[in-house]
Amino acid sequence: MRKMVKMSLAAVMMMGVGSVSVQAEGTDILSNIKTKGEIRARYEMVEQDAKDNANAFTNRLTVGVGADLFGTDWLKAYAEMTDVRALNENYNSTTNGQTTHAVVADPEQTRLTQAYVDIKLGKPTLRVGRQMINLDNQRFVGAVGWRQMFQTFDAYTLTCNSIENLSVFASYVTQVNRVFDQETTSGQRDTRTLLLNASYKVMPELKATAYAYMIGEGTAGGSHDTYGLALTGDVAVSDGVKLNYRAEYATQTDPSLENSGYNGAEVKADADYMNFELGANVNGFLVGARYEVLSGKDGSADSTPFQTPLATLHGQNGWADMFLTTLAGGIEDISAYVGYASKDFGKLQVIYHNFQADEAQAGEDDSYGTEIDAVYSRAIPGVNNLSGMVKYASFDAKKGTSAYQIDVDKFWLMLTYKFASK
Repeated sequence: MRKMVKMSLAAVMMMGVGSVSVQAEGTDILSNIKTKGEIRARYEMVEQDAKDNANAFTNRLTVGVGADLFGTDWLKAYAEMTDVRALNENYNSTTNGQTTHAVVADPEQTRLTQAYVDIKLGKPTLRVGRQMINLDNQRFVGAVGWRQMFQTFDAYTLTCNSIENLSVFASYVTQVNRVFDQETTSGQRDTRTLLLNASYKVMPELKATAYAYMIGEGTAGGSHDTYGLALTGDVAVSDGVKLNYRAEYATQTDPSLENSGYNGAEVKADADYMNFELGANVNGFLVGARYEVLSGKDGSADSTPFQTPLATLHGQNGWADMFLTTLAGGIEDISAYVGYASKDFGKLQVIYHNFQADEAQAGEDDSYGTEIDAVYSRAIPGVNNLSGMVKYASFDAKKGTSAYQIDVDKFWLMLTYKFASK
């Protein structure tokens, strides 16, 4: 609590200097200073087979400051601190020693989550330093914003939109700062990783995105190269009726990049991914379906499960987070959703998942289980920039011999307040 109070006071102080310029010998070192931040309080309950219930009350405070450098309009800097505090210890944070409780991966920590310099080279921009990276739907690369601590990347990133309808992204990553405590081996990983992503808007109803993610050693899911293509778009059928779709395929192959000091063991990867989504919004009523396959081991020598170690995984295969690592048999996820969304009502959505193995493994059933997820979120009336969320996930396992085949129920209550200087 003491750290939380200190950071809150620091936020208030920075809010007061939003229009101040820092000068040295007549030159504005820092100008156009702006601050922003977020306070996110959350209760998370986890009921899991063979574990004591987790009841976690946590808070995330994020404060960021950005400024122009040396009076230029082409050189900018941004720095951001994030503090995660727990009001109790009735959960396994992964570092608090409460191992009899179910895991809620929100350990107490304070971290420099972002610190970078942007150099504008005409329309292209080079970003150097610690940064968040969210690509497409975050299936392969994301900041894991659902957890209280972000996942960030120490990287050199070039973005360019010089050609109309074409967006190009390239980033060389030297370190991945995961959501776990950085004092542990899980929290910080050195790597050599190259992320390439280019999208072209062919027409209003079609965008094509090609990507190559060459992930080196040091990541949780091992090293590999992933090459893929996604077709996405929104199609207005009539007034008040809009369709959206996604068709995607990717393949995973042996890694091109390895760390210095690599131990020389040959790493193999051979896997495939496909995803087909179709949704509709009819005057605010939402309905849709998704078929996604992450391939599993098929018995051949080089076959491996399809892994996505840099992804924001919470929003992918069920909110119970049962499949944060792809199982040996892979994952076949068939899901459907219904809901309603409007400015005054907020958003209500219910999702049903049926999980199967892509490749049945010896001694295991090819059915993993089913899951029902539900969420309601909206802005809180009468308070600017304050929003609330109620969320639920229930995974019903197909019983077998594997450790992952357990029933899990999760429930969240969350309030988020955002602030910024004028």
